[in-house]
Amino acid sequence: MDALPLPPRPNLDQYRKRAKELVDAARAGDPDAIRVWASDWLTALTQALDMTTAPNFPSLLKQAIEVLVERTQKRIDASAGGFALADAQHLIATIHGFDTWAAFARHVDAPFKGDSHGREFEAAVDAVVSGDLPTLQRLIAAQPDLVRQHSTREHRATLLHYVAANGVEDYRQRTPPNAVEIARFLLDSGAKADALADTYGRDYWQTTMNLLVSSAHPDGAGLMSPLVELLLDYGAAINGVKDDESPILTAIDFGYIYAAETLARRGARVDNVITAASLGRVDLVSAFVVDKYTLAPGVPLIAPAWRNLATDARTHIEAAFVYACRFERVEVATRLLERGVDVAAADGQKMTALHHAAAHGLIDLARALIARGAPLEVKNMWGGTVLDSTAYFAEFMPIKGVDYTPVLQMLVDAGANVRVLDDYPADGTVVPQFLARRGS
Repeated sequence: MDALPLPPRPNLDQYRKRAKELVDAARAGDPDAIRVWASDWLTALTQALDMTTAPNFPSLLKQAIEVLVERTQKRIDASAGGFALADAQHLIATIHGFDTWAAFARHVDAPFKGDSHGREFEAAVDAVVSGDLPTLQRLIAAQPDLVRQHSTREHRATLLHYVAANGVEDYRQRTPPNAVEIARFLLDSGAKADALADTYGRDYWQTTMNLLVSSAHPDGAGLMSPLVELLLDYGAAINGVKDDESPILTAIDFGYIYAAETLARRGARVDNVITAASLGRVDLVSAFVVDKYTLAPGVPLIAPAWRNLATDARTHIEAAFVYACRFERVEVATRLLERGVDVAAADGQKMTALHHAAAHGLIDLARALIARGAPLEVKNMWGGTVLDSTAYFAEFMPIKGVDYTPVLQMLVDAGANVRVLDDYPADGTVVPQFLARRGS
């Protein structure tokens, strides 16, 4: 549960009452009292939002109640001086996506004080995420400055940020089929392509572009590249507002390589070894990497900012090698192997080059890595060895076109511990059949 939606007609006095009830429940010292409070709130909210007929509603409501109970109990336990009314009010505000009770109260009370601007913005957001262009056009025609307004919620997103479907309320992270049309209308109406929000750290990185190229929803809708193109058409900084190459590096790090390719085609810089390797530019990698761990003079050490990579050539060359395997750039990976790069190199998730090569079905590359000493039993951040990780991809995240059975066999033949496959479900589609053929 990220942020709860508000009911159609929120009442501040009712929220004050809920806050007082929470204080009473906290002071009762009974976990069941917290659960009753959470259940009453969420049941009333879902009824007000007409959500009770949704598929699997009872189980979803039960899950939401448990998450709310856990979140509330943690806040109560962290209250050193005792859980007071101010604590309860702040909790309720943050659960609705506001950073203070005062901000929440202003938002809820605004229509009653003659200020409907915030409510109109919320209506416009709903139109953006649902693809309701006529309603959005009507709202902005009546209040043109809505396109430059920022949300009163803690993320401070603009309407255009909501198109990226990232960093805002979970329930509003949606990409409608006409998202490109929605975004074009907002930009034509005066939205700033590189306006900043306060999502994920409140810094210069929080543009619509950077949020877009790290978002699963536009990717799932097949609209990420068209939206990238549109933002660039309207002046979004192709190399980031700080000229730090953040858009292309973000797309690469989050695995949306086609978005990175779109940015590169439109003119984003490809001047560092990580970007060049990820894009399969063997010509650039060959020019950038002089030998095992030496970069040519003038090649910058640029990487995704949140990875905090050390600023030395070896770290960046090894990262480039791992990214090359992740994106099936076999020629680049082979060239770096020839340069002598460490085959045990891993990325920020402790996925080694061999983890990636096996997951992507690159058997010849995987064999070459193993022959050079790549470790089979090293674990990624989720505790998966190379064989375990490959099996997980096979069962739950299969990459299109990959036949995983020969990959699994190759790893076992190379000495991988097959016992890591014992806990895979018997009704799986790949691992059980593989084990049955082996007689395990």
